[in-house]
Order: sequence, then C-alpha cells, then structure tokens
Amino acid sequence: MSRVNWKQVHDDDFRVPEGRSLADLTEELTLMLGEVDPELRDKTAYPTLATWISRGVYDDLLPGLGDGMVAGLTAGLGERDTDSVFRRTFSVLVLAECIRRDNSRPLVLGGKVLQWGDAIATWVLREQDLRGFVDGKGWAHAVAHGADALGALAASPHLGHAELTVVLDVVADRLLLPVERPFTHGEHDRLVGTTMAVLRRGSVPMTVLEPWLNRISAGASPFAHSGDSDPFLPTGNAQAFLRSLYLQLAIGSRPPTVRADLMLVLVGLLRETNPSFQKM
Repeated sequence: MSRVNWKQVHDDDFRVPEGRSLADLTEELTLMLGEVDPELRDKTAYPTLATWISRGVYDDLLPGLGDGMVAGLTAGLGERDTDSVFRRTFSVLVLAECIRRDNSRPLVLGGKVLQWGDAIATWVLREQDLRGFVDGKGWAHAVAHGADALGALAASPHLGHAELTVVLDVVADRLLLPVERPFTHGEHDRLVGTTMAVLRRGSVPMTVLEPWLNRISAGASPFAHSGDSDPFLPTGNAQAFLRSLYLQLAIGSRPPTVRADLMLVLVGLLRETNPSFQKM
C-alpha cells in the first residue's frame, strides 16, 4: 500500500506531500504510469508529474527525470495488445512535459533535448501496439501521445531547420507504415498538430514542404494499390491526415506564414487523390 494518499494530493491542488523524499515519490509515480487502472495512471500519476514539472518542482532534476521517461519507452517495446503499452505511452507524455518546461525556460542542455527527440522518434516508429481506447483500461493512444511529444519537441529552441525537417519525416513515416487497421481515435489530427508546430517555426521552406506533402499524397492515392485488396487500409491514414491538415490550415489559429502556398499545394493533392468527388 502506498504511504501517500494520492487522492488527497490531487484534492490539495497537487501540493508535494511531506514526509517522503521527492525521489521516492517520483519512483512511485513512475511505476503508476504503467498501471492498467486509468484512475491511477491518467488521473493521478500523469497529472501529478505534469503539474510538478510545470511548477518547477523538478527544475534542478529535469535531465534525470527526462532520462527516466526515455527508459520507459523501451519497457515491453515490440509487444502487442499487452498492458506494457501504458508505461510507454504515458512515459512519452511526461517526457513531453519535460521538454515544454525547458521550452519555457532553459534548464536542459540542447544535446540532451536532441537525445530525447531521437528517443521519441525511434519509439514512435517502432511502437507496435497502436490501440487507441482500451475497454476497461482507458487510453493507450501511442500515436497520439507520440505526436504530442513531437509537437512539444518542434517548439524547442534547440531544434533548427534540419531537426524540424526530421520531425516532419517522422510524421510521414508513421503515416505510411503498414497497419492492421486505420487509425480511428484522432491520431491524424494529433499528427497534424505536430506538423502545425513545425510550420509555425517558419524555418522549413516550401522547397522542403512540397516534396514532403507529395510523399504523403503518394501514400494516399487509391491508384497506387492493386484491386484485389482493401484500398482504404494502406491509404486511409495518409488521406485522413491530408484532410485534417487542410482543415487546420483553413480554420486554425496562429496560421503559419506558408499557409497560402501550402493550401494551394494541398488542394491540388486532395483533388488528385479524390477524383470521384469531382464527378458528383
């Protein structure tokens, strides 16, 4: 049994409890990130760690905390439909909070943040358990959580043009990887959120963005697949991403400077990959 009443911590606006070291509290919370009970994982461990990070509780320990979350990304990696996914997907959310804290005030060396970025990108592409909501256990949501972490990374001042281009490539790679079923829990929108974070930096030009979009569009084209298999399985994720990107560019706040040029390219690609709509 825990010696900490975590519900009381929650009710006390996440005040750090007295009587135990921060290291012990962190260890307990980190283990709780892997719990199958969403009350412990989603509503206790994650919000407590996120709040303490944002309030500066870990400012002197942020590199170590982030490294601990990176270690969580490898726990059970490669497994499918097992409970180990929760430790990975909630570790990446806490790692995103570490990056956001550093974004708001410099606390971590740039090389360390880039190491975290490499770990996030590697995990996003290697993760095999792509379930969204798991009945009785809550959110796994690996792709969405990974996208959120990449979005936090894209806002980091430690990333320049080259690193931001890599973030976009990771988004495209994740969309184009084979899947057993298309994403159905908003993963496309979260990956677009990552993309918008990159675009708002204003350092990736259209000479990079247009070929990148063309690559995704090629994966969204129904003509690139044989007629003896379900064409929506290999194309659905890329197609949904293009549509979501169009929507977020059209109505989203804080439009990037390349918005107009990007939308022209995007409209053309959507027409090419949705020819049936032009016959209606």
